[in-house]
Amino acid sequence: MAIEVKVPVLPESVSDATIASWHKKAGDTVKRDENLLDLETDKVVLEVPSPVNGVIKEIRFAEGATVTSQQVIAVIEEGAIAEAPKQDDVKPEAKKAEPATAAKAAAPAEAAKQAAPSPSGNDNLPPGARFAANTSGVDAAQIEGTGRRGAVTKEDIVNYASGKTPGVSGGARPEERVPMTRMRKRIAERLMLSKNSIAMLTSFNEVNLANVMTMRKALGEQFQKDYGIKLGFMSFFAKAAANALQRHPAVNASVDGDDVIYHGYADISIAVSTDKGLVTPVLRNVERMGFAEIEQGISDYATAAREGGLKLEDLQGGTFTITNGGTFGSLLSTPIVNPPQSAILGMHTIKERPIVENGQVIAAPMMYIALSYDHRVIDGKDAVLFLVDIKNQLENPHRMLLGM
Repeated sequence: MAIEVKVPVLPESVSDATIASWHKKAGDTVKRDENLLDLETDKVVLEVPSPVNGVIKEIRFAEGATVTSQQVIAVIEEGAIAEAPKQDDVKPEAKKAEPATAAKAAAPAEAAKQAAPSPSGNDNLPPGARFAANTSGVDAAQIEGTGRRGAVTKEDIVNYASGKTPGVSGGARPEERVPMTRMRKRIAERLMLSKNSIAMLTSFNEVNLANVMTMRKALGEQFQKDYGIKLGFMSFFAKAAANALQRHPAVNASVDGDDVIYHGYADISIAVSTDKGLVTPVLRNVERMGFAEIEQGISDYATAAREGGLKLEDLQGGTFTITNGGTFGSLLSTPIVNPPQSAILGMHTIKERPIVENGQVIAAPMMYIALSYDHRVIDGKDAVLFLVDIKNQLENPHRMLLGM
C-alpha cells in the first residue's frame, strides 16, 4: 500500500519551508518514526519522520526545493523490503583484498609518497627560497617575484604562504560564496526591522555578583541533589527580570500599530546560540516559576536548539529577551531589541575589578549589564529604574525569595 509523506502543518506565521537535506533516497528501507528529511523554516529545522515501515518508492522534491504545508513530498510502499543486490552483480574487483596483498600494495605507494618531487617551479630557486617553498608546499610559479628581474625571493614565498600577497592566481587569498540559510535570512530581516522601525537606546549599569556566587557555592551542591540540575547564573537573572517586569510594566510592553499592549505576565525569550544562528525559545510565566524550573527549562531548550529539536511554538511569543554574551567573553555590548518586544537585557562576562565598599577598596566579581529599549514606549527613567531594580535584586538575592 502506497503511503504519502506530507509536509507537517505549518503555523500561520510560516508560509513555506525549504528541504535542507534528505537522509534517505528512493529505494531505501525505512522504519516507522525514522527521520527522512530536515525541513528548514524561517525559525527552526523540522524533522519529518516516516509514518510506516516500508521502502521509499518516490521522492518528489530534491534538496533546496521550497514546499508548503501538507504538500506531498515522498511516497512509501508500506511493508515492502528493499531488494538486496544479486551475487552476479557484484564485481570481482569489489572483493576484499587479502591482507598480504594489501600490505604489498601499500609499500610502493608509501615509497612513492616519500620520493615525490617538489612543486615544478621550485627547482631553479636560490637555496633559501627553495627550502622555504618546499617546507610550506608553495609552488613558486604561482608567485609574483619582487627580486631582481622579477626573481622570487624567500620573503616573497613567506608572504605568499601567510596570505599577505595574492600571487599570480590569487591562490593565497581564497574566497567562498555560500548562500544564506533561511534562518540567517530571517535573522537579517528581523535585525533590519529593529534598526529601521525602533527608536532604540541602551542604558548600562554594573552588578556586584559576590552574594550570588556565595549563594551558589553554599547551596549549589544541595540544589543539584534535590532537583537534578545545576544552579547557574541565568536563573537569577531571569527571576530578577521577571520580578522587575511586574514592577515596571512599560518595559514589558509591546507595540501593535498605534496601540501599546502591557503584558501582565513575563514570557522571557532566552537567546541560545546554535551552528545555524541565534534562536530565542520562550520561558512562559517566569514570574510563577522557581529557580529549578527556570534552570530545567533553559537546559531543555538549549539541548533542543543544538540538536535541532525546537518546535515552532517554542519560539513564538515572548514579552522580553535576555541574551548572555558573557559566555563568549563579551565585556560590554548593545543588544538589539527583538520587535514587537520593547526591551532586551544583555549580560556580560564576570570580571574581578576594584570597587569601593564601606570606604575600602576591594576586588569584586563585577558584570556590566545593558538594557536596550524602544524609546517610543519606554522613557529613560523607566529603563534606568528597571536596571537598578535588577541590580538591587542580584546584589541582595534574598530579595528575590521575598518578592522584593
